[in-house]
Amino acid sequence: MQVSVTFKNIDPSDALKAYAEKKLERIDKLLDTPAEANVVFSVEKIRHITEINVTSGRTTVHATETSEGMYAAIDLAVDKVKQQLAKSKKKIQSRKAGNPGIRPTLAEEINEAPVELDELDEFNEFEPDDQRL
Repeated sequence: MQVSVTFKNIDPSDALKAYAEKKLERIDKLLDTPAEANVVFSVEKIRHITEINVTSGRTTVHATETSEGMYAAIDLAVDKVKQQLAKSKKKIQSRKAGNPGIRPTLAEEINEAPVELDELDEFNEFEPDDQRL
């Protein structure tokens, strides 16, 4: 996984960069295709903000977390990304397997519904000699 790290309003730190790369390596196992991750660290007053964008094939995931510590914000953002990727992967697998929860078509419902002779008599409201245009 290619990881690019950007620092806004904070001094660049190799420790933060290494920590983020280490955490994102675990996410790479959830992906089938090569991925690219963009991580943005920023500080606003006392808030430490971590933004993570992961792109892999057609899948794009974005997570933003705010915390009082940068390491905590990284952990929370990575957890969000993991959840989103797991949900996406589960959706794709359910589509491939065929969804048994799909409602039957109207034709199937009509073929399955039993029809009694009494119900058919109700539809014959008009006499054959009654002419309506």
